[in-house]
Amino acid sequence: MSARRLGLPRRAVSQILLTQLAIAAGVAVLATGLFLAPLSAQLDDQAMRRALAIAQSAAADPSLAADLLDSGASPDSPVQSSAERIRRATGAEYVVVLDLDGIRRSHPSADRIGLPVSTDPSDALAGREVMEIDDGTLGRSARGKVPLIAADGEIVGAVSVGIAYDSVRDRLLGAIPGLLAYAGGALAAGALAAYLLSRRIQRQTRDLAFSDISGLLAEREAMLHSIREGVIALDREGRVRLVNDEAARLLGLAPDSACTLAGRPLDDVLGGGRTADVLSGRVTGRDLLTVQGPRVLVANCMPTEDGGAVATLRDRTELERLGRELDSTRGLIDALRAQDHEHANRLHTLLGLLELGLHEEAVEFVTEVADVHRTTAEQVTEKVHDPLLAALLVGKATVAAERGVPLRLAETTLLPDRLVDPGGLVTIVGNLVDNALDAAAGSTAPLVEVELRAEGRTAVLRVRDSGPGVPAARREEIFTEGWSTKQPSAHRERGLGLALVRRLAERQGGSARAGGAADGGAEFSVVLPEALR
Repeated sequence: MSARRLGLPRRAVSQILLTQLAIAAGVAVLATGLFLAPLSAQLDDQAMRRALAIAQSAAADPSLAADLLDSGASPDSPVQSSAERIRRATGAEYVVVLDLDGIRRSHPSADRIGLPVSTDPSDALAGREVMEIDDGTLGRSARGKVPLIAADGEIVGAVSVGIAYDSVRDRLLGAIPGLLAYAGGALAAGALAAYLLSRRIQRQTRDLAFSDISGLLAEREAMLHSIREGVIALDREGRVRLVNDEAARLLGLAPDSACTLAGRPLDDVLGGGRTADVLSGRVTGRDLLTVQGPRVLVANCMPTEDGGAVATLRDRTELERLGRELDSTRGLIDALRAQDHEHANRLHTLLGLLELGLHEEAVEFVTEVADVHRTTAEQVTEKVHDPLLAALLVGKATVAAERGVPLRLAETTLLPDRLVDPGGLVTIVGNLVDNALDAAAGSTAPLVEVELRAEGRTAVLRVRDSGPGVPAARREEIFTEGWSTKQPSAHRERGLGLALVRRLAERQGGSARAGGAADGGAEFSVVLPEALR
């Protein structure tokens, strides 16, 4: 049943305030009742004990027992005088002294002296002390009865003292106003606290109704799990609040792990590294690139008012691959343009030789040019039997020649055509050769050397260049995402090539390391266990 159907206010803050006030009032009433119940019993007990104490004090007077034995039942007897004196002194309703037959020897009403008592005196006459609440000739009272013992130790009667029950009720009723004042003060404090809390909730919920909040939560869940962009939210301590399905996919998490990840630190979920630093906001900036597993991701992190953060993720793996293919294509186009220019020069040379009638020289010139290109291709295919890698190296050799950087294969190079993942190795070799060509270009004696060999089922790759080398202190840093000494191109970010090389190597259980070459340049080594069939 809705709040409107029950007549309750629609706003969430008003409903919470009314609920809190009802709870505070209920607690105050319950506490008052729980306090009054034992208070009534306590007052009864105090009245009975007071009556018993007065009776004990009266019975302790040895003259009272002697007067009981020596005088008769009359209003002028010393027993009546003593009892009335005690009654007036203590404020009791009555002090009755009775003999062994249960006959009153004293009473506030003199006409009842000599009559039997209205309640059973047998317990007191038998030597037992009695406390009770009972009704008698003077009405309801709290009573105390004790035996009256003579000097020789014999029981000669009993003393019964009563405290008017109206006085007990008056004390109870007198305590109620003070108790209600305390309860009212507690209720007022509770109401003030409820009001302040409701105001805070009003600010936090922006004065929305419960139905609106429920609708927003449902819409949020539907939106988060339907969009094709990863979303991950963190609290101020860096713990995961939520992960949508796309974020779990991009980060390589289990599809049904959104609930199990809630409350866990992000560093524990992702194992630390640049991706965790970017998503948590420890690395600032817009459209930050990071590598998670085989994926290249673009992340943006926005802090929230409560100190947490919301990060979004987009998959740029395909765009990065296309960008690298575009770079390769541009390199090939530049090489083809240069070859076209060189080819035109060679044709002009050949034409000149023919016009001069130097036919033998023309034949030698054509043979020499054809042998150069054929020799390069034959040298590569003799040592690298995988067609994809061989084609890559032939193309890179053409680009390297155009840039004036010799690209050669090491003498120990020999790689059979048994690669398990030739595409992955092509990516690794292409990235390392491109970096080596960039580093060697412009050096005094430019050179790039590639070594590819098989050791059992393990593939070993080494790429050496004659560039300035990599300082020892930065040989691990260069494998982090975003690290680069090159200016970013128009279509993609820099600083991902070496990170991808290491990730691809580690995904196959291998390693990628940077070191120094013998001639002072850089040497990159990649080891891929189980890379060959």
